Amino acid sequence: MAARRSAASGSRRGVRRGLAAAALVLGGLASAALLRPADPAASAEVAVVGRGTVEDTVTALGKIQPRAYVDVGAQVSGQLTRLHVTVGQMVREGDLLAEIDPALQQAKVEAGRAERARLTALLAEQRARADFAEAQLARQAALRRSGSGRGEAFDQARMEARIAAAQVEATQAQIRQTDSTLQADEAQLGYTRIYAPMSGTLIAVDARQGQTINSAYEAPVLMRIADLSAMTVWTQVSEADVTRLTDGMPLYFTTLGHPGRRWTARLQQILPAPPKPPASGNGGSSATGGGGAANSVVLYTALFEIANDRGELRPDMTAQVFFVAAAAKDAVTVPVAALTSAIPTPAAPTPADEAAERHRVTLIGSGGAIETREVRVGVRDRFNAQILEGLAEGERIVVGWKTDDGRPPKIGFRL
Repeated sequence: MAARRSAASGSRRGVRRGLAAAALVLGGLASAALLRPADPAASAEVAVVGRGTVEDTVTALGKIQPRAYVDVGAQVSGQLTRLHVTVGQMVREGDLLAEIDPALQQAKVEAGRAERARLTALLAEQRARADFAEAQLARQAALRRSGSGRGEAFDQARMEARIAAAQVEATQAQIRQTDSTLQADEAQLGYTRIYAPMSGTLIAVDARQGQTINSAYEAPVLMRIADLSAMTVWTQVSEADVTRLTDGMPLYFTTLGHPGRRWTARLQQILPAPPKPPASGNGGSSATGGGGAANSVVLYTALFEIANDRGELRPDMTAQVFFVAAAAKDAVTVPVAALTSAIPTPAAPTPADEAAERHRVTLIGSGGAIETREVRVGVRDRFNAQILEGLAEGERIVVGWKTDDGRPPKIGFRL
């Protein structure tokens, strides 16, 4: 009996040792599994190096206006009796646009002509008197030479001849003055008929037939004629970006009405000073002026022209303008997020170093291993960068990690 109990006790101890050994083995296997490194590609946000166009641009908003236009005003006061045109009508230079009641100006012209006729008649009378006075003076001079005339009579004749000549000169001056006034009145009469100063399209008519026009202080604008075959884009560029613009640089723009259409042009002019803020009655300042409050945005005006033969561009359209400072076509490109850190330029840089930046990037190799590589970066925009050296099309590059705290995942080692 004692021998059987001893054998059973030994058997139970052996089973316990076997279970403990199995638990140890399973624990080691579990620990090894936990420490086994994960696939780096599974924890990384990967992008494939591709090809495309990268543009470094300055973006601004602009207003489209006709390149050539004129505001047609009235130079005389009166009632607008006839309006011969409507908005949108094409006119040619010299076409009659409107007529103002000419009664007042016509009366002034008639008065001036009558005054000139009176002075002309007066001049004829004075010339006759002057001729008579000259004849009298000649007779008195002859008598004086013969010794039979009186000196007093000669002096009287000479005075009357000079007075008659002076009166003739005064009347001639009055005629010249009347002619000048009459010429001005005739011009004012001509201004009652308003003609087109240029060929183009009537884009605005601000007057109405029957309206009373008052031009005493300033010429009221009746309508605007514009040549819509070419447009000028007035672009507002912030002071932070205007230093990047140069005359002749390429650009393109889009409009809200043609979202899929690009117009290309070149920058023609940058105005040297920002526009003046409009006058404000309450002492406020303009947000786009050059002399406003300290926190106002200073905007400079950049101008360029664009052909509009098809009439697709209209006055006051808003243009989204992109000034192209640099561009790379069919270039090897990567997302900007893949450029992890910049490498300082060497103390003695080569021309290649000065023309490009150096950065480090992280790649996923063909075997799934992570590696770091230096690359040279050329043109870049907000999203993509041109790679000049260091990467090839089709390689996989890390742009981020799929972890909550943003740090790379921990990699374990098999024991």
